[in-house]
Amino acid sequence: MKRGISIFASLSALLVVGYFTATKWAIRHETLTFYDPARDNRPVAVDIAVRWDKEMQANAGMITLPVAILNHGNTVKFTEYSFLANVFAFRGYIVISIQHDLPTDPPMVTKVGELYVGRQPQYLRGVANIRFAVEEMKKVQPNADYNHLTMVGHSAGADISMYFAKLHPDQIKKVVTLDNLRVPFLTDGRFKILSFRSKDPAFKTDPGVIPPEGVREKSGIEVVQTTFQHNDMRDTGPDEAKASIKGILDKFLQDDSPLTPAEIKAQPEMADPGPVTPYVPVAPTPEMGKRVGSASSAVAAQQ
Repeated sequence: MKRGISIFASLSALLVVGYFTATKWAIRHETLTFYDPARDNRPVAVDIAVRWDKEMQANAGMITLPVAILNHGNTVKFTEYSFLANVFAFRGYIVISIQHDLPTDPPMVTKVGELYVGRQPQYLRGVANIRFAVEEMKKVQPNADYNHLTMVGHSAGADISMYFAKLHPDQIKKVVTLDNLRVPFLTDGRFKILSFRSKDPAFKTDPGVIPPEGVREKSGIEVVQTTFQHNDMRDTGPDEAKASIKGILDKFLQDDSPLTPAEIKAQPEMADPGPVTPYVPVAPTPEMGKRVGSASSAVAAQQ
């Protein structure tokens, strides 16, 4: 009888340890919507992913959370990259996935011969969304490092990530792209870049976007050529693709050693985006930054 009680107690202890171990690594997701008064109260929905234990430590003032900004592709919701968000959250980041497009926004079009085939307005809108969301998130979670962002994105969201890094390099820690097709890589070596490339005949990378191998080696750029389709790089993609991406991404995040600026001659230049940025600082008012939970009201992006 005593032996049975002893075995039961041991099993109970294992279950308790297992429970708290699982809970320790649990990732919390929360969706909020902010309203930008500088742009006619434009709604900017965000999905927050963070590990429970890391969030509690941050709230207690014990740590400062690193921040990852996740940008979705066209026609894809901001909540459809949880497999990526969870990798960052597992590594201790607070992840902010932003809904960039609204049904009322003009459709994205291709204009051959124009800068980024005419998609610069969408990239500028994405930059404005990121800047506004970051300012609002400072109120939600002040114990996070918003001065050194890791930018992450797929397709058009990857171009937004690279474009934001171009405009605000001093705020960037790392960049992770999945098939940025229009905006060229930055090659000054100020931060590390990891890029996954699809093998998809329907999605062609513009000339000059990916720098030559020699430039990549000097600049801290790692390009991973995959066998996956462009649209495999999101939650609806096959498990094989997501597992491969997660594994490589996790190893990339393990290495936080800083880079030194690369000495590169005749590196490709990105076109000047111009002085216009659709973001105007506004003095705080009681109505600013009103947050409304909207987990069930995510909107689809426009093509």
